[in-house]
Amino acid sequence: MLAEIQKYLSMHPWRDTIEYFECIDSTNTYAKKMAMQGAAEGTVIIAGQQTGGRGRLGRSFSSPAGMGIYLSVILRPGCRPEELMHLTCATGVAAAKAIGRPATGIKWTNDLVLGKRKLGGILTELSVDPTKGIVDWAVVGIGINCCQKPWQFPEEIRDMACSLGMDWQDVPWLIADLIIALQQMRQELFTGKAEIMAQFRRRCVTIGSEISILRGENVMHARAIGVDDAGGLQVVYSDGKQETVTSGEVSIRGMYGYL
Repeated sequence: MLAEIQKYLSMHPWRDTIEYFECIDSTNTYAKKMAMQGAAEGTVIIAGQQTGGRGRLGRSFSSPAGMGIYLSVILRPGCRPEELMHLTCATGVAAAKAIGRPATGIKWTNDLVLGKRKLGGILTELSVDPTKGIVDWAVVGIGINCCQKPWQFPEEIRDMACSLGMDWQDVPWLIADLIIALQQMRQELFTGKAEIMAQFRRRCVTIGSEISILRGENVMHARAIGVDDAGGLQVVYSDGKQETVTSGEVSIRGMYGYL
């Protein structure tokens, strides 16, 4: 698999910093260990299977062998944490570009979707140097369902998940396109922020939707009206009060079984 991926990355600056594992617990977990040990920016970890794939809010991410892309990359942006709030949005845009299907959307803040079904997810994690107050490293993890047939998903997610319907032999070129898109995203992360966020808004299926916001045991209902430049979800409640949501779980009416 690694040789196939590298074949599509001739002269690419991240070509020789890719590690491939047939099976690993979590590409993000491994990448974080490497980052703490000083691994360079652009180090890419790819797995054919994850036994402990992780998503947002501590959820597991189904990562069966030969079915999807499970990839993490180490970044060293050297900025203040508040300057990196849009990283998950930028990663979503890069992943959607690599997938190359106009219908690929992004559910705020970290789900890739096709129609009303989840295609993949993004998990960003970072570490801040306490002495300098800047980001020492960030790990961007992406999981994309590529080859599953509908009945091959675990029963508990079968009604809400989808895949690209690819053949496994075609996955290496998509991984290569994803690496290219992520490296371009890194180059434009700060200088091209306005355009990145504009593209995110165009793809964000949450904007304009009726949503519920779960914070602990508290559930609030609202309408999503926009996304700000830091990636916060702008909402309006039935009483007219507006708020920018930066945390909590957001469900969209009509998606993932939420009615």
